Amino acid sequence: MTGFAFPSTLFFPIQRNRDLIVKHYSKNEEIKMKLYVGNISFNSTQESLSELFAAFGEVESANIVMDRETGRSRGFGFVEMPNKKEAIAAISGLSDTELDGRQIVVNEARPKTNRF
Repeated sequence: MTGFAFPSTLFFPIQRNRDLIVKHYSKNEEIKMKLYVGNISFNSTQESLSELFAAFGEVESANIVMDRETGRSRGFGFVEMPNKKEAIAAISGLSDTELDGRQIVVNEARPKTNRF
């Protein structure tokens, strides 16, 4: 049995594919950033939220989370910005500023976790 070797892809195809996926995900991760915006006034709209963040750069989306039963704002939302540097500038520039009479909180959004 000398001189015989198994191809590494036979044993580690999953690891090789995982590395490719991680590299692709990492590239996209550096470009886009999702921000959490808390303590939003019930009178605020997605348009006013988007306009506020647009002062710091391009806004891909701005969403205010609504209550399913009442249709009223839950007081927080998310803003997606395609440029990470602009998003970081928005965090530092907008944290503890006022929007529609309330002092908002802006942070990088954390991944959603299972509640069960």
